Amino acid sequence: MISVFRWLVRIFIGLALFAIVAVVVSYLFLSRSIPDYEGRFTVDGVTAPVEIVRNTQNVPHIFGETDADVFYGLGFAHAQDRLWQMTLLRRTAQGRLSEIFGSRTARTDELLRRLDLYNLARRSLEVQDDATTEALRAYSAGVNAWLAQVNEGARGRGAPEFWLFPPEFAPWQPTDSLAILKLMGLQLSSHATEEVLRARVSLALEDDARLADIMPDSPGNGIAALPEYSSLVPETEGIRYAAASGIADPLYPVAARGMGGASNAWAAGPSRSASGGTLLANDPHLGFTAPSIWYLARIELESGGIIGGTIPGMPVVMLGRSDQLGWGLTSSYADDQDVHIERLNPENSSELLTPDGYKPMRTRTSIVRIKDGADVTLTLRWSENGPVLPGRHWNLATVTPPGHVASLSWTVLSDEDTSMSAAMQLMKADTVEEALEASEDFIGPSQNLTVADRESIAMKTIGALPKRHEDHQSKGRLPTPGWIEANRWDGMLPYSQNPEFVDPDGGILGNTNNEVIDRPFPLHVSYHWGDTQRVQRWSRLMQGREVHTRESFMEAQLDTVSPTARSLLPLVGAELWFTGEAAPEGTPERLRQRALALLASWNGEMNEHLPEPLLYAAWMRALQDRLIHDELGPLAEEFTHIEPLFIERVYRNVDGAAEWCDVVQSARVEDCNEIARQALDEALIWITETYGRGLESLRWGNAHEALHEHAVLGEAPGIGWIVNIRQSTSGGDNTLLRGRTKGTGPDPFLNVHGAGYRGIYDFADPNSSVFISSTGQSGHPLSRHYDDLSELWRRGEYIPMTLDPDLARAGAVGITTLVPTRE
Repeated sequence: MISVFRWLVRIFIGLALFAIVAVVVSYLFLSRSIPDYEGRFTVDGVTAPVEIVRNTQNVPHIFGETDADVFYGLGFAHAQDRLWQMTLLRRTAQGRLSEIFGSRTARTDELLRRLDLYNLARRSLEVQDDATTEALRAYSAGVNAWLAQVNEGARGRGAPEFWLFPPEFAPWQPTDSLAILKLMGLQLSSHATEEVLRARVSLALEDDARLADIMPDSPGNGIAALPEYSSLVPETEGIRYAAASGIADPLYPVAARGMGGASNAWAAGPSRSASGGTLLANDPHLGFTAPSIWYLARIELESGGIIGGTIPGMPVVMLGRSDQLGWGLTSSYADDQDVHIERLNPENSSELLTPDGYKPMRTRTSIVRIKDGADVTLTLRWSENGPVLPGRHWNLATVTPPGHVASLSWTVLSDEDTSMSAAMQLMKADTVEEALEASEDFIGPSQNLTVADRESIAMKTIGALPKRHEDHQSKGRLPTPGWIEANRWDGMLPYSQNPEFVDPDGGILGNTNNEVIDRPFPLHVSYHWGDTQRVQRWSRLMQGREVHTRESFMEAQLDTVSPTARSLLPLVGAELWFTGEAAPEGTPERLRQRALALLASWNGEMNEHLPEPLLYAAWMRALQDRLIHDELGPLAEEFTHIEPLFIERVYRNVDGAAEWCDVVQSARVEDCNEIARQALDEALIWITETYGRGLESLRWGNAHEALHEHAVLGEAPGIGWIVNIRQSTSGGDNTLLRGRTKGTGPDPFLNVHGAGYRGIYDFADPNSSVFISSTGQSGHPLSRHYDDLSELWRRGEYIPMTLDPDLARAGAVGITTLVPTRE
């Protein structure tokens, strides 16, 4: 027996030693791709030495003799820190993910091939201005210079992911950068999703008048009534209950409903600034990833220094400041997409009906190579309205009748896209006037540009806006027959028609994705906006002070009060507060009373340490599900987040909306107070099963953890623990500190979408400006700069945003020098 025990001990020790050796060897291999920032490299493509000074937070400050040399240095720095991220972005835009991931990403590749974004980008290269073309080429050369160092210097394949996937990285091309900008447009767009869902709801509801409840218009005038979708495309009767095709892969670039682009930006003129200078704040909202899509950088151009947020793969500071100008972006929600239902020729399926009769589609074949699988040959087709798309994308099958196909009109599908040139010109602008003029060439994705120079502030919607016919059948809100002339686009509106606000009398302007203008169709800009809630809180905070400071703008960015909670709870719980007999401890009635007592004294602050936000969120989620599930059936699953205007309409009984409270399948007539009580009991059951019965000890932050997930390895057992970043966070769906919840699965309140970048620019003292990103600068999980900014971000802290080269050098983590080969 003792002998057996000794052998078991020896085996255990042997296995432990083997595991330790394996971990050490793995670490040595993987850590070789962590770049040494203190180095001198001899490279081709620069005219003079280039310095990349990485400050304490690993933000590169790039200095060179010419603009081309500086863009070269930015490409080198991006590749050093984010080579794998750049690989994914480029492969996604090209439709070539399946070459390394197999059949998992076949649908993603198919979509990108059908949209043809990469070829459109290739043709758009010809229309960029000379300075942009030079910058794109120099940037590409900088990326490729780092690739050469990886290949020649045994630098661990450039990123640890390349040990798990093929270490193949083709030379970077200017087209790659243009294609990534178009890919960002796809990730930010939401109107096609909204059109299809609106059509599906129209088909599902027996009383189409209720469509205005569940998908309500933003408050304001001028919204036209909609026809029933079945009246536009009568053949849809047979697909009324078609099943949706859900795609949950994190590499799929079409955002789920409510997860498209969002953002906050606001500015104060000198009259509303305590210092007498202008102020600007911006925090763009995107899906959280590890690393963040944002990469902080400073570039020193011949026109001056520029610092802010860049996206690896593109040689441009997308949002940030110079000494003279600051700029921020928010998603404009301009209606720049239309879905068309195209009728096939029953005699020839390669032809579609047009206003001039049947005409052949343009076609081309494309081969998608699948790792460990057979290649797939696609026949790409285009109608006169845009690319023809299969029903598995945007759930088009649910609204496309037999004998028809769906196509997409979208402003980003342009082969004369000068958006990159516009972004380059914006970086070099010194005044608000110059910035607005530079942005005229921006095509898409449409954004609201907020700018401030030292004396003026302005906001303008930039990007192409479609010119629709005044007789458009759905006014862009539902898929429409593509063969009817009135439903087709007639070019684009002139830039002068884009909404513009310069130096308003009140001295403050801003945008939270809310409706910015109310003009009659077809100059309406949009009927679907991204916010009706945050703007209420923003308006109150801005008007609550006569003058603002950098600190008051910080407070607004980090504000966690939910105007939605403040407005809905008194409505929904009007008949429940402090009513009923005392109930014994341990009963459902007593639990309900405890929950209501907590909520009655709550101020709506979605603080991570409080229990009330979780009680409120779970209650409203259960309430909406009870209201809509019997009418919509499985389609109710598409409404993953509460619709505040819907619940308000129901509990105010706007136009008879209280009808939603009656359960259709039951014989009796339920009222809204009864449904509210039942929903609260259901929410409390879920909470106690998940977190226990101690309501007072609940923490919103336990449910509302920010999940920065690695797109490829995040779900892998064991590895996910290393590459993902999780943090307890405050905020919620409708707070200025926006933390959009997941809305599905066993953890519906995970924080998965929010401000990956925050910046505040003070032009009374520009070097006191601050910014932060949500993870770290490095994309290498073993680097200390992988997540070193994340805890600052979580606590609502910032780092200095200075253009002072001496401050950048003080305490630098390294200085990289690129020397031309001739020296």
